[in-house]
Amino acid sequence: MCHGISYPKDERIRRLIWYIYYSLSHLTEASVHLNDTRSLLELYKVSQVSTSKHELILDSIGSWSGRLLKEQLRSSKAQKLTPLLREVEHALDSPFYTTLDRLEHKMNIEQFDFMEHQMLYLPWQRNQDLLALGVMDFNTSQIVCQQELQHLESWVKDSRLDQLPFARQKLAYFYLSAAGTMLPGELSDARILWAKNGALTTVVDDFFDVGGSKKELENLTTLVEMWDKHEEIQYYSEHVEIVFSAIYNSVNQLGAKASAVQGRNVTKHFVDIWQDLIRNMMTEVEWRETGYIPTPEEYMENAVVTFALGPIVLPALYFIGPKITEYTVRDTEYNELFRLMSTCGRLLNDVQTYEREYIDGKINSVSLLVHHSGGSMTIPEARKELQEPIDTCRRDLLRLVLKEDSVMPRLCKELFWKMCKTCYFFYYQGDAFSSPEEKVGAVDAVIHEPLQLPLDLQKLTECPSQIQGHHP
Repeated sequence: MCHGISYPKDERIRRLIWYIYYSLSHLTEASVHLNDTRSLLELYKVSQVSTSKHELILDSIGSWSGRLLKEQLRSSKAQKLTPLLREVEHALDSPFYTTLDRLEHKMNIEQFDFMEHQMLYLPWQRNQDLLALGVMDFNTSQIVCQQELQHLESWVKDSRLDQLPFARQKLAYFYLSAAGTMLPGELSDARILWAKNGALTTVVDDFFDVGGSKKELENLTTLVEMWDKHEEIQYYSEHVEIVFSAIYNSVNQLGAKASAVQGRNVTKHFVDIWQDLIRNMMTEVEWRETGYIPTPEEYMENAVVTFALGPIVLPALYFIGPKITEYTVRDTEYNELFRLMSTCGRLLNDVQTYEREYIDGKINSVSLLVHHSGGSMTIPEARKELQEPIDTCRRDLLRLVLKEDSVMPRLCKELFWKMCKTCYFFYYQGDAFSSPEEKVGAVDAVIHEPLQLPLDLQKLTECPSQIQGHHP
């Protein structure tokens, strides 16, 4: 069903792909039939699965295959685009690392072309069965998504987070990123944790940026630091009580669930993650209060934590399936996966949110580059210069995820990649995360709107294999 490439599931597969393309390094645009759109599209997709800036053969293939595909699109604009050309248009606009899997699946189902797949892949009847299974899986998953989102919306109200006037309500966006990447039904607890902690980190971020006074932030920091003895500390305000209580209750509830899954107590690790986040956020407050301008290196060392992916991704690892030992979370690989994911996300965000943060008097990597250049670098130049470290972090992260012989289980490593894709999804072409409307269509597509199938395909998927009296 989903013939769009994501990334190879095994390092051996990727090595095979590399061997094929190395062997075909003589391949040029002149040697590919200009009308062979499917072959060009697959070449273009595979060329994007890059784990190093030195993969020149893939870069070359991607360059000319992309150019040929754009030419085909331009020549077809006056006509109605076929499903294949719509797929081309989508692939050119949205590299595989900027998309969410569930959205891709829905698009592939709705645009499924029986004639093309009959010629290239499987017989008509088998494709009909696969399409029906895809439809059934999507419909079933959508019901689950609706139930999980309703549960999360009730949690927001019960936690009184909707009563905080300064807080952006981003629960739907975070649940979209969870439902759009963690697809198996048995990962419900992981999706719930991802969305809850995503909503909580947004609230905390807004509290530190605009909603809280210095005394309120100090009070929240003390409460988090005193975790097991927080009853000894008085709440400075109702806002502090709401924020801390939501964090405290969620961490303890989710920690207990994770501990049961793992067969050991992991709640302390959840607490440590939140304490690290709050400490580093307080460092940014102190910089702002004193007017201190950090070096780009100081900023990034702190910012990989304050980008706040830790409470979302790291606890979710315990719900994916494999056992996570204390040795695993202390290993350098674990820390490097987190660093690469968070650096990529932080820089993507900084490049797209510079203007708003500049107005708010906040520093980010763009303004720091300009400041420390002594006036020799402009804003556009700084944003352009950051593109290379963004690309490098993405490639390095993918290489680490695909690496065999790892301390971290593969399923867990993939969670870091899913969050990296989520960051690209929201910040690839602007600051879609801050927009209340930019990704509403994507939320509806995954959670609310049913599949839009032509009438003939609807009939075929209602009763597969029996329409023509075929029983596999």
